[in-house]
Amino acid sequence: MAVKDILLPYFDLLLAQLEQGNAKLELAFGRHVHWGYWPQAPQGVVSPEDFSQAAENLTREVYDAAGIENGQRILDVGCGFGGTIASLNENFSGVELIGLNIDTRQLVRAQEKIKACSGNLICFTKGNACWLPFPDQSFDVVLAVECIFHFPQRRQFFEEAFRILKPGGRLALSDFVPRAFLLPLTALSMKWPFSRGFFGRCNLQCTLAQYKSLAENTGFKPRVEKDITKNTLPTYSFLRAMGEELKIKDPSAKFETWIVEWASRLRLLRYLVLSFERIK
Repeated sequence: MAVKDILLPYFDLLLAQLEQGNAKLELAFGRHVHWGYWPQAPQGVVSPEDFSQAAENLTREVYDAAGIENGQRILDVGCGFGGTIASLNENFSGVELIGLNIDTRQLVRAQEKIKACSGNLICFTKGNACWLPFPDQSFDVVLAVECIFHFPQRRQFFEEAFRILKPGGRLALSDFVPRAFLLPLTALSMKWPFSRGFFGRCNLQCTLAQYKSLAENTGFKPRVEKDITKNTLPTYSFLRAMGEELKIKDPSAKFETWIVEWASRLRLLRYLVLSFERIK
């Protein structure tokens, strides 16, 4: 299946600013490009340093849900700038780490920034999450940190993850999961002009019940279900502050972020960490 780059204006902005040497963005988003996780509510203004640590915390929440061990072969799908790969590289030994992304620019940065240590092997490759370019039963763990809503189909990704995982292998992900009655509103995120907005096409259409059904139908059993919505809420004040500092003019950036924030605060949209085990 041919791989095509997708429209992600927020990555265009990030890459341009990082190339220009924006120190605050380098610290906040140079490693991880996703929401943050705070074990306790922060006191005062969230700094780039605070956000960087919170983003690292969120990554660890996801890969801890997979029960990663030394010596495993791990695929990070939608790897971005390689932050999850970097964290695993620093905290485990003898692991083979493969980062996959559809955007060549992100992979180039990841390759430049991350070097293997502790007997680990690291490889970055371009590919589509719904047509994984790997043999059957070739991985112990598949991760998808805050990216699955960009994939063309969740079911096809689950089927591909099942195919490449060894029996007993685990899939762990984080996602914005709506309550069922919110689905008519989240359906708008897939339509124009939102599909062409700051965050690109985002499918926020999978409820927790649908995730469980999807897992069962593709041969997985649920392993971890963790609601961390409250712990991610400080992300929004930081995003607003950075948006003002960067003078982002795209109206969809503010509007889309505002919708997600208030849906989350009202518990209509939950940020969940989920993991599943391939049934032997």
